[in-house]
Amino acid sequence: MNVLTKQILELVRQSRSRTAVAVNKELTLLYWQVGSHIKQTLLNDTRAGYGQNIIMDLSKNLTIEFGRGWSERHLWNCTKFYEVFPDADILHTLCTELTWSHFRILCSIDNTNKRLFYCVKAKEEHWSVRELDAEVDKMLFERTSIAAQPEDTISEELLQLQKDNIISPDLIFKNTYVLDFLGLPGNHSETDLENAILNHLQAFIMEMGKGFAFVERQKRIPVDGTDYHLDLLFYHRKLKTLVAVDLKLGKFKPKHKGQIELYLKWLEKHEMQQGENPPIGLLLCSEGNTEHIELLMLNQTEIRVAQYLTELPSKEWFMEKLHKAIEIANSNKEK
Repeated sequence: MNVLTKQILELVRQSRSRTAVAVNKELTLLYWQVGSHIKQTLLNDTRAGYGQNIIMDLSKNLTIEFGRGWSERHLWNCTKFYEVFPDADILHTLCTELTWSHFRILCSIDNTNKRLFYCVKAKEEHWSVRELDAEVDKMLFERTSIAAQPEDTISEELLQLQKDNIISPDLIFKNTYVLDFLGLPGNHSETDLENAILNHLQAFIMEMGKGFAFVERQKRIPVDGTDYHLDLLFYHRKLKTLVAVDLKLGKFKPKHKGQIELYLKWLEKHEMQQGENPPIGLLLCSEGNTEHIELLMLNQTEIRVAQYLTELPSKEWFMEKLHKAIEIANSNKEK
């Protein structure tokens, strides 16, 4: 293939990409406008069955005029779309990154902060429709540290990210990591866990979240003639910080706090570069003990504690754990 052909092919690809974005934006805005008109019409008449009849008639007329694609279900989706995203300015901003298929998934999320979380993450991390659907199904929001915060705190941090692109560690780190791809037996050791992570490093980073880059394993930490070794060292691009990951079997113990603090102080002194933020520590434990973590207020410092799972549990399990964390956080706040 000669140079001219390559150049023309690239021009065509770029044009098609821009055209696809423009078409998607116009189509999404059209559906929003349709939903707006339907909503305003429905508000003007509260008769029983009126909404169903008007949607039915509208669907028939649009189908006769334009063909398939204007079913009653689709028109109700348009109405829901307008109800969930009533602000036209915000919608115009989102349309540059998200498609109608993205919005259909987002509209199915009832909780406002949860929906805003996925909306911001999908836009910032350029999720495909499949990625968004998978993250919702894997309950990413419920597993992220921000979920246990008060509703107003969640809104504030999400809006700050959306407006000023300032990201909080609570939006990055999770309280539970699902490592079912490692294929570990129930009686594995810390060495088995570390080796399995390195053998499946790409999948591990995907579970950690976008923005993480692997730096080193068994990082040597020399202090007063004694050599310590940090299991895994990562770097997060948006947080601009080193992330020290220490692997632990069983529950978190208070002595682990002193160990990871030593690692973080050493990294800050010897490895932190100009313009970077202080390192963050992540203790990955095979068992959870939320109250210990809350009493030591670890998730409010540079130290994060999370549980890793070698098998995917039920969604009910995740919700029960989240509710317990919220109860403890509310209790501590009241005290």
